[in-house]
Amino acid sequence: MDMRGRDYISDLDFSKEETEHVLELAWELKSKRNSGLEHALLKNKVLAMLFFFSSTRTRGSFEAGMAQLGGHAAFIEPKTTQISHGDTEMELGQIYGRYFDGIAIRHCDWGVGNKYLRDVAEASIAPVLNMQCEVYHPHQCLADLMTMMEVFNGDIKGKRVAVSWAYASSYLKPISCPQSLILQLPRFGMDVVVAHPTGFELMPEILGEARDLANKNGTGFDVVHDMEEGCANVDVVYAKSWGPLMTTADDEEGKAMQDQHSDWIANENIMAMANDDAVYMHPLPADRDIEVTKSVLEGNQSVVFQQAENRLHAQKAVMALTMG
Repeated sequence: MDMRGRDYISDLDFSKEETEHVLELAWELKSKRNSGLEHALLKNKVLAMLFFFSSTRTRGSFEAGMAQLGGHAAFIEPKTTQISHGDTEMELGQIYGRYFDGIAIRHCDWGVGNKYLRDVAEASIAPVLNMQCEVYHPHQCLADLMTMMEVFNGDIKGKRVAVSWAYASSYLKPISCPQSLILQLPRFGMDVVVAHPTGFELMPEILGEARDLANKNGTGFDVVHDMEEGCANVDVVYAKSWGPLMTTADDEEGKAMQDQHSDWIANENIMAMANDDAVYMHPLPADRDIEVTKSVLEGNQSVVFQQAENRLHAQKAVMALTMG
């Protein structure tokens, strides 16, 4: 399956079959990594990594992944380049598309990031990879899907996933992670229930797409406004915070809205409502004992570190297939 030169900005940019192909390669690369076998599929290739939004796992996994594939990743920040002084998206796509073999961008500014990625992609001859924007977080979702398949031995059809809001006191987090999940999971036969307080809705067009995909694939899709109801009898509790960005983009107003729901926390009671073999997932970083209790985050049901590791393998597969 030839995927060379393909952009990966939205989760739906790759078909279900192409996504399965990515995951198959991810497991092959994971096995080779764990066995110490060389897998330099991108020898002498170079990836530009543009970060408009800070990162720990994303930068580390992309940079390590390129090195393990035999290539190099260049870390670029707008504040230390001319990007913040006038370089346009068209110029960046034209020039970096000629310098580099791939351009990865993380830009989460509301109403700005996704358009920025698409404008760069339109001008670039090299593939553009979305390291997270305000609408989608496709590489995180690939790692999540990979982890769920590992946890349930490949049998995820019919499994029920709670994509739940949880309180965080730190900042108004993007809505891209839950949006990617609700788009991707129905394609693989998983039932989804979205739980959030009123005012923390996801984008209506994304919800519409998710419902259409659920109907097409014969899966369940529900939205509720109670965390306990959302997490009852599920196989996966994916509870994380996101900002009320469809209601307000004002930080102070959004923070005040969040503070009204500090009881939305992934704790032992929530996990007890899920199925006995349910797992807890979170893309990290989590606000400990605020968003999720330490006992759940580090407990036997948590697979957050497996998730984090799988970012490396899933991203390596995407880079190898699009930049090779």
